[in-house]
Amino acid sequence: MASCSYFLLLFIHICFLMGLSFSEDPSVSYEFEVSYITASPLGVPQQVIAINGKFPGPTINVTTNNYVVVNVRNTLDEDLLMHWSGIQQRRSSWQDGVLGTSCPIPPKWNWTYEFQVKDQIGSFFYFPSLNFQRASGGFGTFIINNRAIIPIPFDTPYGDITIVIGDWYTQNHTALRRTLNSGKDLGMPDGVLINGKGPYRYNNTLVPDGIDFETITVHPGKTYRIRVSNVGISTSLNFRIQNHNLLLAETEGSYTVQQNYTSLDIHVGQSYTFLVTMDQNASSDYYIVASARFVNETVWQRVTGVGTLHYTNSKGKASGPLPDPPQDQYDKTFSMNQARSIRWNVSASGARPNPQGSFRYGSINVTQVYVLKNKPPVMIDGKRRTTLSGISFVNPATPIRLADQYKVKGAYKLDFPTRPLTGPPRMETSVINGTYRGFMEVILQNNDTKVQTYHMNGYAFFVVGMDYGEWTDNSRGTYNKWDGIARSTAQVYPGAWTAILISLDNVGVWNIRTENLDSWYLGQETYIRVVNPEPNNKTEFSMPDNALFCGALHKLQKPQDISFATSIGGNGSKLLLGLLLMVSALVSMFH
Repeated sequence: MASCSYFLLLFIHICFLMGLSFSEDPSVSYEFEVSYITASPLGVPQQVIAINGKFPGPTINVTTNNYVVVNVRNTLDEDLLMHWSGIQQRRSSWQDGVLGTSCPIPPKWNWTYEFQVKDQIGSFFYFPSLNFQRASGGFGTFIINNRAIIPIPFDTPYGDITIVIGDWYTQNHTALRRTLNSGKDLGMPDGVLINGKGPYRYNNTLVPDGIDFETITVHPGKTYRIRVSNVGISTSLNFRIQNHNLLLAETEGSYTVQQNYTSLDIHVGQSYTFLVTMDQNASSDYYIVASARFVNETVWQRVTGVGTLHYTNSKGKASGPLPDPPQDQYDKTFSMNQARSIRWNVSASGARPNPQGSFRYGSINVTQVYVLKNKPPVMIDGKRRTTLSGISFVNPATPIRLADQYKVKGAYKLDFPTRPLTGPPRMETSVINGTYRGFMEVILQNNDTKVQTYHMNGYAFFVVGMDYGEWTDNSRGTYNKWDGIARSTAQVYPGAWTAILISLDNVGVWNIRTENLDSWYLGQETYIRVVNPEPNNKTEFSMPDNALFCGALHKLQKPQDISFATSIGGNGSKLLLGLLLMVSALVSMFH
């Protein structure tokens, strides 16, 4: 009996110690039911994609190093993947939620994402990555707060406000998809939404009556942290708040040198944090505006998002003309110079105690160089397609990392060219072969007529240069090698280039794409495959227990895999549960 008591106590101590080890980096859990609802953001009833019945979806709010568990139930009538834009998924591209790494979640199935927000802080968003679904919603904000032991480089704001902006069509994503599949452009959007709502009726001619608009209530004299993400389809937007300065403080996980802007261009897929002090006299509410950039503003006048900033002591409704956008119709350098002015705060601590600038990217030797050039859409085999360096990407039937795991031959080619092809464009599943622990220079050359925004999964890259014209080797002389901003999404102006540097320290398969949804859908993307060649290394997590199978491996999929399996981070909790069950069994034996 004594020995049994000893083992019982031993099991209890093991469980207690394991509980301590997992409490260091707590888990935060969310349930997402993705469904269609009917909404009328621009006054026209339409089908939108909601999460838990809400459009936009709920904010994910976590702290550095938390484990995040999101159980996604797909009640749509088509496949689904959720992508966590800007979340680096350290050592776990399995959780990234794009077709190159994950099989889709079929209708009426659920799948649990589980990942750690390792060594990250900042403002991000999530969205459905398949089938043009982001054009119908399914997006929401994703906040990673600093740990308490790491000071933030500004006084703690009075409040934290999230805003998602984006262009919007009154047709749903399936109709827009049909338009693209038929070889046509989408045309001008029907409007711009702010937090899923249409414009305040600032103009009786342009804005119909009865539209629900966003109002943000604030207290006079207080400073708020306002996080803004452009979750739209393809329109660059200028963001401004009437009579208020926007003090830029952070972008996509990096603290910036703090400087004031009266307005800032936010391109598709980008996120920013501003500190805004409510220092006006509140004679009336103030306009919050997101208006289309680089367009004929007379024609695009109705493509403007308008909300209101309401002081608690406000004396009336907002009225009069909107605050002016940048007056740069004849100055193409204004927006680029604004982008160049966004600098890394090298003395601030990010997710770790050491200053951000302690990683001296400018002194690292480049080991690989890729020039990725995009052009206007072209016809390939009778289909209208977009390209990167002459290749229009075809998503693999079997995801790349899954094909590696099971040694599936012919799933993709590891032959993406370092320079644009000189021959005719072609459709291929061609992937960049990245060298683990290498330092890659990527030049994004935009030979299209509209702004392209490029995003890199799995990493924050350093934006070291941008200019108009064709990039040459001599362009390196203009690079910022000290405080170029580290982020995951960078704009490339039409007829211009942007240069980025990437430290390839995160093993996996990582998507690099245009965030312009129409161009992405038509093939303007590829993947960078980063593999550690050392045997038995610990630089990548194992394939999750609940991995889905498709393509050449579809016969391995069993229906019950969905409801019973857990993924990588769940192994510890599963073991803890097993130990607790054993303790329970022992207790029952002696009663």
